[in-house]
Amino acid sequence: MTRIFAALVSLCLAAPAWADVTIKEVTSPGGVDAWLVEDHSIPFMALELRFRGGTSLDADDARGATNLMVGLLEEGAGELDARAFARELEGLAASISFDSSDDDVSVSARFLSENREDAVRLLKLALTQPRFDEDAVERVRQQVLSGLRSDARDPNKLAGEAFAAMAYGTHPYARPEQGTITSVSALTREDLIDAHLRTIARDRLFIGAVGDITEEELGTLLDDLLSAIPETGASFPDPAEVTIDGGVTVVPFDTPQSVALFGHRGIDRDDPDFFPAFVMNHILGGGGFESRLMTEVREKRGLTYGVYSYLLPKDLAAVYLGSVASANDRMAEAIDVIRAEWARMAEAGVTAEELDAAKTYLTGAYPLRFDGHGRIASIMTGMQLQGLGVDYITTRNAKVEAVTVEDIARVAARVMQPDNLHFVVVGQPEGLDVATE
Repeated sequence: MTRIFAALVSLCLAAPAWADVTIKEVTSPGGVDAWLVEDHSIPFMALELRFRGGTSLDADDARGATNLMVGLLEEGAGELDARAFARELEGLAASISFDSSDDDVSVSARFLSENREDAVRLLKLALTQPRFDEDAVERVRQQVLSGLRSDARDPNKLAGEAFAAMAYGTHPYARPEQGTITSVSALTREDLIDAHLRTIARDRLFIGAVGDITEEELGTLLDDLLSAIPETGASFPDPAEVTIDGGVTVVPFDTPQSVALFGHRGIDRDDPDFFPAFVMNHILGGGGFESRLMTEVREKRGLTYGVYSYLLPKDLAAVYLGSVASANDRMAEAIDVIRAEWARMAEAGVTAEELDAAKTYLTGAYPLRFDGHGRIASIMTGMQLQGLGVDYITTRNAKVEAVTVEDIARVAARVMQPDNLHFVVVGQPEGLDVATE
């Protein structure tokens, strides 16, 4: 690592104090909307772009195209091949990274103020003029294929894919975000160009900026950066219907320890009951060693090293999930205990002591998320994707504090579905009466 890049990493960790995270809504002269946290204490800036849609926009006959395309955006652009692009970026002590999920394509850029113009020039090239050179395509394709081969031996990945296939039916959420070995092997350069046009468009873009830049400067930067990006991309899929029912499905896998992913329909992020459900889940399985599931499954019975639950409100469907690993001869008991705790929460809710402890943790831990310019920029784009207002950072803890025992009892009876809880078990579990994949 060069000395100047090490300095950049150090700057990335700097952030405005919790109380100073004041978000401004900015509209550029060209009509581009963005959120800005202005901070001139250090000569550095973080810029985050999110394009809604992600891998769910893959064409049916080109699954994995968006994932592969995103992996190639920093592998040469304009007149710069992959090596020249990397050399210029390193010379600027800047970083640009790209990622994708089934809901979005994300772009993260970090650069010093003195190199802002040149860094944005490279980012613009990557977004608007990717080369997709044959050698780069084949190199990154082989990386993806290697990952897919590894996934085929990963019990957690197998459980996730099987659960998604059952939960989402024919919806794009049901298919692997990275595609399959067959589909990725067949992707052409034209597929990558098409994936780029489908996903990188201004009608689905959310922007967060943090650091040494004014509102006027940010507006000028964005108009230049986005001037050549198409206005519209592919149509979004319809919402997904969560179709999974209660039960157990086993995916045979030769291992002494089974892995289970379990869940059912969840709760949308914009549901008025989301915060009571969020706090409830922290008590049930989201609170680490203090959660009920950890206490009952690990501490009291020694059935696992870890068991968790979490709400997953995607853009087009919401699920409530959990995971656990246990020895093959103990997985059946672990499942029984989890089912019992799921039912207990649905029937009896939580105690006042549990709720107080959860509030203390959740409100105290929240400010720690804002630990760097890049992290704040990412949080802001996530807030926009979820339809939250600029005041959310300052009002979030009050929403947690407002949750009552009665709220959780009401929401638990609505959200918890013990009879619909489905376990996908990868391994060779004993003593389960199940369907087999």
